[in-house]
Amino acid sequence: MENRPIVGITMGDPAGTGPEISIKALADPAQYEFCRPLIIGDADIMEQAKGFVGHPEIRIHRCETVADALFQPGTVDVLHLPLIADVKNFELAKVSAEGGNAAFQCVKKVIELAMAGEVDATCTNALNKEAMNMALAEDKGARSDGYTHFDGHTEIYATYTGTKKYTMMLAHHDFRVVHVSTHVSLREACERVKKARVLEVIEIANRACKDMGIEHPRIAVAGLNPHCGENGLFGREEIEEITPAIEAAKAEGITGVTGPCPPDSVFSQALGGWYDIVVCMYHDQGHIPLKTVGFVYDREKKDWKAVEGVNVTLGLPIVRASVDHGTDFYHAGKGNGNEKSLINAMRYATRMAIGRKKALVR
Repeated sequence: MENRPIVGITMGDPAGTGPEISIKALADPAQYEFCRPLIIGDADIMEQAKGFVGHPEIRIHRCETVADALFQPGTVDVLHLPLIADVKNFELAKVSAEGGNAAFQCVKKVIELAMAGEVDATCTNALNKEAMNMALAEDKGARSDGYTHFDGHTEIYATYTGTKKYTMMLAHHDFRVVHVSTHVSLREACERVKKARVLEVIEIANRACKDMGIEHPRIAVAGLNPHCGENGLFGREEIEEITPAIEAAKAEGITGVTGPCPPDSVFSQALGGWYDIVVCMYHDQGHIPLKTVGFVYDREKKDWKAVEGVNVTLGLPIVRASVDHGTDFYHAGKGNGNEKSLINAMRYATRMAIGRKKALVR
C-alpha cells in the first residue's frame, strides 16, 4: 500500500465549495485505495466544511509536515496553514482578498512540496481569479515573491516551476483535449497558431499520453478554420502552419499524429475512440465539446447532475490535475457541491504520477 502516490490537494478558495467537496470525496474510503490524499489548507476551514456536508464522523487531522499524515479512511489529513483569521465570521460566496490569498498560498505550498519530492502529485480545487489578484495587488507582491498578477493556476505553476513550454489538457474519462492557446482573445488566439507552437503542443500531448500508460498515442490535430480552410479558400493557417507542424512531428517519430482534422467532426470521432487526444487551436475549441460531455444539467431538478471534467497542466516537472469548474459560490455552505470532478482529478493525478515513476525505472 505504501506505493500509493501521495497527492497534495489544495482546499481552493474557502468562500467556495472546495473544502466541502474535498470532505465529500475523502469521506469515501475508496479514494484511499489508489492514493494517499493530503489537503493543503486551513484546518479550521476544513472543520467547518465537515459540518456543512454532514460528515461529523470524519476526523480532521492537523499536520505540520507531510510525514505527520496518517492516510487512513475516516481521517482527513490537513497540512495546516493558518490563513483565515476568523473562520466563524468569514463570509462565504463572496469575492475577498482574504479568500484569494488563502487559495493562492495553498497552491504555492503544494508546488513547493511537489518540487521537493514530498508529494508525488498535486491536485487543485478552484480559486477565484478576481479574489486572488485582489490579494496580490493589495499586498504589492509581499506574500507572493513580488508577483502582483496571475491569469490562473496554470501560470502560477509555470512560474514557480520555471516552466516555459506548457499547455492545458482537459479530460472527461478517455476524451482528452489540449490547447495551442488558452487565456487570450480569439483574435490573438488565431495569431498564435504557428508551426513552432503547434509542434510543441503535439510533443507535449504525446509525452502526456505516455505518462498515462498509452504506449502508442493517437493524436488528432484540429484545424483552425471551417472545413480546415478548404485548401486556402477560408484561411491558410492549415497550409502554412498546422500541416508543417504535423509533418515535423512525424519526422521526430510521433507516428500516431494525424490532421488537420475538421473541427466540426473531430470531437465526435474522439468520443468514438478514434483518438487518445485532440490538439485544439484555442480555448473554446477544446473547452466547449469537453464541457458539453462532462457537465450535465438536470432539467427537472434544475440543478447540475454531473460536473466531471478534469484540467491537467502538461509540460511541468511535477504532476498537476484540477477540477474543471469554478469556485461554485452558489452552492457554498449548502453541502450539495458536486465532488465528481475532484475525484476524477485525483485519479488522473495518481495515474500520471505512477506513469512517470514507471518511465524513470525504464
